[in-house]
Amino acid sequence: MKAGDELPTLTIPLTRTLIVAGAIASRDYQDVHHDTEAAQQKGSPEIFMNILTTNGLVGRYITDHFGPRCTLRKVAIRLGAPNYPGDTMVLNGTVTEVTDGTAVVRIVGANGIGHHVTGTVTVSLPEGTA
Repeated sequence: MKAGDELPTLTIPLTRTLIVAGAIASRDYQDVHHDTEAAQQKGSPEIFMNILTTNGLVGRYITDHFGPRCTLRKVAIRLGAPNYPGDTMVLNGTVTEVTDGTAVVRIVGANGIGHHVTGTVTVSLPEGTA
């Protein structure tokens, strides 16, 4: 592995169930993540995914690629366009740095209206993979 290597794309269908279940699993009971009427009253056309679910999906993307023995050291993400039900998020990653058994991966997750998540993940790699 070296800087410039690209991770395989991960496509995630954004179902209402995924969005609500992610909010519940992360104990984020904000109504905008499960109640359409409340979300609309607050200016959103629909419920939307919370950052904790996005963070978990980014982590899954990295561990799916590097394996269960890798360790996420730092996840630095920023949200952009909301993830609404009925859309799809496509995650892409590019290795930007590899040093001493650690890789830094630039992440972009896009949906139909733009970039939902951008950022970097620093991951410690199992011995023999760097």
